[in-house]
Amino acid sequence: MEQQAVPVPIIYLRLRKQVGLPAEVPIRLGDVARVLAAPELESELLRLVLVRPEQRDGNLIVIDMLQVISILRDRYPGQRIEWIGEPHVLVEMIRKEKPASLLLFVLVWLLLFFGAALTIMNFHADVSMPEVQVRIVEMITGERDEHPYLFQAAYSLGIGFGMIVFFNHLFKKKWNEEPTPLEVEMFLYQENLNQYVVAEEYKKMQQTEAVEKRP
Repeated sequence: MEQQAVPVPIIYLRLRKQVGLPAEVPIRLGDVARVLAAPELESELLRLVLVRPEQRDGNLIVIDMLQVISILRDRYPGQRIEWIGEPHVLVEMIRKEKPASLLLFVLVWLLLFFGAALTIMNFHADVSMPEVQVRIVEMITGERDEHPYLFQAAYSLGIGFGMIVFFNHLFKKKWNEEPTPLEVEMFLYQENLNQYVVAEEYKKMQQTEAVEKRP
C-alpha cells in the first residue's frame, strides 16, 4: 500500500512597497511584509528580525526579497516559501522631528504669498488684462470706465474660488475623494524618488559584494 506524500508546509510572503519605522528599531518581518503560514508558525514569523539598523545605514534601507528568503531558509529549512508582489521594500527610519519654528512658517508663508501675487500680476501685465477688463465692461454696460473696480473685485474673487475648486482643498477640507493635482504630482515625485533610492541601494550592494568576493 502506497504511502501518501506529506504536504510540505508553505510560507506565503508579500512585501509592502514602503514602510516607515522608528529609527534604530529592529526591522521585523511583520513590519515589512504580509505573512500567511500555519497558525503556530505565523506569529513567530511576524516577530522574526531581518535587519538591525545602525547609524551608518542612514534613514533609508532597502530589503530585498532574496535577502528575506535567505534568512527564512536558514531559520526554517523544511519550509517552502512562496512570494507574491514587490521584489523589495523601502524602509524609512523616522527620527523625532523638531517642533516647527513659527518664524520660519511666517517667512515661508509670506514668500509664497507675495511670489504668487507677483506671478499673477506679471501675467496680467503681459496679456494687458486691465485693458481687457475695461473693454469687457464697456461691452456689457455700453460705457467706458477706466477703473472698473466692481468687475475687478469679482474677477479677483473668482480666481480664488477657481483655485479652491481646482485643487479640491480649503485648508484641510476636501470636497470629494478625488486626488488633487498637487497630490498626484507629489505621488509621482515620491515614486521617482523611491525608484532612484532603490537603484542606488542596489548599486551599493553590488559594490559591497564585489569587494567581498575579491581574493
